Amino acid sequence: MKKLRVGVIFGGRSGEHEVSVRSARAVIDAMGAEKYTVVPIGITKEGKWLSPADATRLLPYETKKLLTDDVISEKRQPSALIGDPSSNGLVSRAAKREEATTTTAQPLDVVFPILHGTYGEDGTIQGWLEMVGVPYVGCGVLASSCGMDKVTMKALFREAGLPVCKYTWLLRKSWDKDRQSVLRRIAREVGFPCFVKPANLGSSVGISRAINKASLEKAIELAARYDRRIIVEEGLNAREIECGVIGNEA
Repeated sequence: MKKLRVGVIFGGRSGEHEVSVRSARAVIDAMGAEKYTVVPIGITKEGKWLSPADATRLLPYETKKLLTDDVISEKRQPSALIGDPSSNGLVSRAAKREEATTTTAQPLDVVFPILHGTYGEDGTIQGWLEMVGVPYVGCGVLASSCGMDKVTMKALFREAGLPVCKYTWLLRKSWDKDRQSVLRRIAREVGFPCFVKPANLGSSVGISRAINKASLEKAIELAARYDRRIIVEEGLNAREIECGVIGNEA
């Protein structure tokens, strides 16, 4: 039986780069070598796409042993997915522009986009894979985009009649312009304790719990390092329940 060639895209430019690498390790470790040929596709923090051979350097030794020699011994040229469905997968390119040629080095049957945060969970890589014409695992462009932005997500939940905790949001520029006004508004609309989060990030990066105006100011400063939109939610004592939903029909 022919093995499926599965591209695992991980790393990336977001603040969750390291989390993405750990997730990629878990996905690769869980795949059966008898069914799948895994093609690791690493992206650096600066956004450079790595060849499968170079991408393995981001993975721990135990995970590298699960990869086949024909994948990790590929010529170490920079690689990328290009917006042309006829390319049929990962394309290698010359490092120097004057030597630039493109040849399909790694055809892919399906891709696991294991990029966390911006440029990964927000619909951007999903849209790129749609344009490239490579099937991928997980949510599509719209669901990824709406689910990543916490402000948009809450507005949609509220429109659907779902109960939503008290919250407000602000732009970084409004915070820089008039901090005291923002602090007063949050205290009035949300109260304490509250949680401050970057609107477009996950894995608890940039999140803080504020119990008064002093800690709220520090929390907003931290969140503003990661996003121009910041959301503030009331603190609730409640159970956290996660539910995975599988399906393609609306």
